[in-house]
Amino acid sequence: MANSQGKPPGGISRRGFLTGTGAAGLAAAGLTAEATPAAAAQAAADAPQFGPAPAQLALTVNGKKVTASVEPRVTLLDALRDYLDVTGCKRVCDRGTCGACTVLLDGKPVYSCSMLALGARGKDVKSAESLAAGDKLDPVPAAFGDCDAQQCGFCTPGFVVAIKAVLEKNPNATPAEVEHGLAGNICRCGTYEQMRHAITQLCKKGG
Repeated sequence: MANSQGKPPGGISRRGFLTGTGAAGLAAAGLTAEATPAAAAQAAADAPQFGPAPAQLALTVNGKKVTASVEPRVTLLDALRDYLDVTGCKRVCDRGTCGACTVLLDGKPVYSCSMLALGARGKDVKSAESLAAGDKLDPVPAAFGDCDAQQCGFCTPGFVVAIKAVLEKNPNATPAEVEHGLAGNICRCGTYEQMRHAITQLCKKGG
């Protein structure tokens, strides 16, 4: 409770409190109070401006440079499926909780339903389609086939992409480490035991 002069019992005014917390926030961000207006203006000038009209999207998908005109609200998942005809990544939960839409963005697994397409401009995107070259399968989906590690198949593209990410980062990963990398992927059919067999096969082969 403040006194009649607007100061709390500790003697700090509301203005002082707000000024202090603002300065602390700026310090945490690496900005001084003097630099704030200029830094804010520069940040605003440097930030890309989109909308409401469609904007040009240019990126590399599965080794091919592609372009599309998309509205700023379009997610990477929708851009891949509806604009670029890359349908390996699946829409299941559409809220970043199941992993079926997982793709590699510059080598890192991301939920494509949870980021805007324009956030991937200029980046390298790889979907499950990148794990096959004609009739030749990458060892990850090949192991899934060997071990019958899929049922309905909706979650499978996300699983194989996520496993590929783990093994590319650590070719000598243990089964436990691969499973840890799959913490964000869900199989509603419950095919986990067969997936474990596939993971064991991959780890024995060194990815």
